Amino acid sequence: MISGDKNIFVEGSEAHARLELQRSTVDQLDVFVWPQVHSWREIFRATRGNTYDVVTSQDPFWRGLLAWKLARRTGAKLNLQVHTDLSAQSLLRRTLAYFLLRRADSIRVVSKKIKDLLTPLSLKASITVLPIFVDLEPFRGLRHQTHSRFNKTILWVGRFEAEKDPLSALSILEQVRKSGVDAGLILLGVGSLEEKLRIRARGLMPYVEFPGWQHPLPYLQMADVVLSTSKHESYGASIIESLAAGVPVVAPDIGIAKEAGAIVVSQSDLGSAVIDALNGGKHGELLLSIPTKEEWTQRWKETLL
Repeated sequence: MISGDKNIFVEGSEAHARLELQRSTVDQLDVFVWPQVHSWREIFRATRGNTYDVVTSQDPFWRGLLAWKLARRTGAKLNLQVHTDLSAQSLLRRTLAYFLLRRADSIRVVSKKIKDLLTPLSLKASITVLPIFVDLEPFRGLRHQTHSRFNKTILWVGRFEAEKDPLSALSILEQVRKSGVDAGLILLGVGSLEEKLRIRARGLMPYVEFPGWQHPLPYLQMADVVLSTSKHESYGASIIESLAAGVPVVAPDIGIAKEAGAIVVSQSDLGSAVIDALNGGKHGELLLSIPTKEEWTQRWKETLL
């Protein structure tokens, strides 16, 4: 497996938990995180002499290219994963992806939306839809608890980076409050834009909180709506978790949002949709069927072949 997620080696992380599920279904699973942990030279040296059945890559871009070379070298099947809308990628990345996907023996995607985008390419490999495994049991049946200071609570979850556009969440809070809704915003996350966010939020205090990066469960209990402002999303586990907890999600048409049951609107209409959700007391409902741990593990193994 060629991965790009360093958390795959961190015990207690969701990525590590998924890795252990995957390991439980095969005789041997060698994982390399490139380029963050392993160099391509280390990977080629480590795989010398191994007889692999499958080489799988987390994406069909540069990691996919490395996986393709390893598969050719070892005589293994090539499995490529697609977690994102290829049309949102640069011309170079799209060209590389199309080159590799036409040479894959099997392809796994995380949503029907992505499968539908790949189908017109007439690829020889079978395309299987398998959502990223998320343990939803802790999120089901959450009892709502009103925030100690906010009458209505908007929750934003993610990395404070440009592609997630957290600054827009502050503009939406302004719009919500100007409409007469007494609401506050919790920005649950960390990232390079944190200083800019804190400066921008000064005029909105005390209606903005920065708890840092915490487990979302206690914050979902207080949330009346979850807001996503991402420009693009590969999947959107926080959307799945929020809907499973019964919290409505307002989001653009990104990742798994529409299939999962989020209120999907254009970026320009996010504020109005949040206002409607808060005024209407809407309840979130997860429409997507997420396989159990046992089902997901078996289906993951089947997608490799």
